[in-house]
Amino acid sequence: MPPTSTSKATSTSSPTVNVKLLLIGNASVGKSSLLLRFSDEQWLPEDEASATIGVDFRVHKMEVNGRKVKLSIWDTAGQERFRGITSSYYRGAQGIILVYDVANRESFEALPKWFSELETYVPDTVVRIIVGNKVDKEQSRQVPTSEGSAYAIRSGALFVEASAKTSVGVRSAFQDVVGRILETPELWAPVEGGRGPPIASARTSGGQDGDGMPGTINLAAQKQSQENDGAMCSC
Repeated sequence: MPPTSTSKATSTSSPTVNVKLLLIGNASVGKSSLLLRFSDEQWLPEDEASATIGVDFRVHKMEVNGRKVKLSIWDTAGQERFRGITSSYYRGAQGIILVYDVANRESFEALPKWFSELETYVPDTVVRIIVGNKVDKEQSRQVPTSEGSAYAIRSGALFVEASAKTSVGVRSAFQDVVGRILETPELWAPVEGGRGPPIASARTSGGQDGDGMPGTINLAAQKQSQENDGAMCSC
């Protein structure tokens, strides 16, 4: 019987690793565009794209370092009025993608605020990557690559620049963060009892996909609840 190659055996025999990623950052930095480019290889012009209402959700399968990985990717709204909704979705995240717009310094200077939020909601072991998006707007750049990279180093985060429009750096951003997660077994490896860290569940509409993962989040009820809460707010 011919010997079986180690790489093939590893790929076929190793169980699929479930990974939850969260995209955060200011509004209009291109979080949804990055996700659309990565998951569907599509791009919508800014004048056609609509703002995320609360949280969007996608499932994507890929192979990284010989391991099959099933990503549940949560795209959060950057507007302050949705922070009450999105904070609960940090639970169970193994990787955080912090996005800023290289042509918008304000979005870069907001990163400390987002890191402060991470200190509140996620453990230090959770992998962080900073993505400087919209490098296709080089003529309008306000944040040099060196400045973004230096900030990532100080923050203990990975760093990549990307463009959802041209697809440059997009796949690398997701592969890099997943690769680092796989190098951190405590984030995903099975524990006693035979099960690994749980992925947070979500209310869904349209049922579930064939593998039992949530499909599209039903935000209508959440949005209505938030509007009702806002109507009673005395602040």
